[in-house]
Amino acid sequence: MTDVEAAAWRFIADVWNARREEAAYELVAEECPGLGGTGPEATLAWHRERRAAFPDLRYKIVDVVAADERVAVHWRAAGTHVGQFGPVPPTGQVVSYSGATFLRFDAAGRIVEVWSCTELFQLLQQLGVEMLPPTVVNGPGA
Repeated sequence: MTDVEAAAWRFIADVWNARREEAAYELVAEECPGLGGTGPEATLAWHRERRAAFPDLRYKIVDVVAADERVAVHWRAAGTHVGQFGPVPPTGQVVSYSGATFLRFDAAGRIVEVWSCTELFQLLQQLGVEMLPPTVVNGPGA
């Protein structure tokens, strides 16, 4: 296992699952973009927001691929929806969804980029959100 691969495992285990916020200050570089800013605090802001909606959310790593300073992590998450999630009020619904997170590290082994792709549509369906296509009033050629 490479150093960046081990750091990616630690990021998910300590910051995402164990909520050890101090680990974010060790793992995330000041220039790393996050929710409303950069650095560890901006990265934690996203996690705090998600934890407010799903306090028992747990991530399980399915697969990890590392090359040079980049790591891709395929994960599954599960938790109970007990807080506001965007426009969706608490439902008490247990959800399970998956995604992938891509991390880039600097020469010091700190995260400088985090990019995630999540099965948001699947998550919203489990919360009972009805997704309807827009109605076309005047279609092409009308």
